[in-house]
Amino acid sequence: MEAPVQIEPYNPAWPEAFLAERDLLAPVLERWLAGRIEHVGSTAVPGMSAKPVIDIMAPVKDLESSRPALGALQAIGYCYAPYKTDVMHWLCKPSPELRTHHLHLVPLNSRLWIERLAFRNLLIADPSVARDYAVLKHRLAAAYRHDRERYTEEKGPFIETVLRGALGAV
Repeated sequence: MEAPVQIEPYNPAWPEAFLAERDLLAPVLERWLAGRIEHVGSTAVPGMSAKPVIDIMAPVKDLESSRPALGALQAIGYCYAPYKTDVMHWLCKPSPELRTHHLHLVPLNSRLWIERLAFRNLLIADPSVARDYAVLKHRLAAAYRHDRERYTEEKGPFIETVLRGALGAV
């Protein structure tokens, strides 16, 4: 059974947790990396309340050539799940039931890559958008506490609207 969706106040240790995990991942992923490993999601936004899960996005050339990375990542404790396989390889650790890290292997400069970075950067740059997003997350976490997938889906329209304003047509 998955852990319930729980939003916690910002934790200043989150950036350090990302850096430690990036340092673990970089040598393992070295041959597949097409750029810099990024801290994404709400734990990457100073002051933002979030699920206490470090979201990491690693750029790869393409999904097919990076498939062998999945075995290398399993060797360091990541669990692969076939989620949105048309746009990324998705992994978590230490288990799907209790997650401390999400790792997304995403083709560099793909639509998903660009949108995830744009949304993170917008939340950092615009406190009013960050505030509105935090309110939404708290509301959705209360409504979908035991449905992580629905919680994520319900954030979609807000994210799409914000990105449309920031990037034009999404």
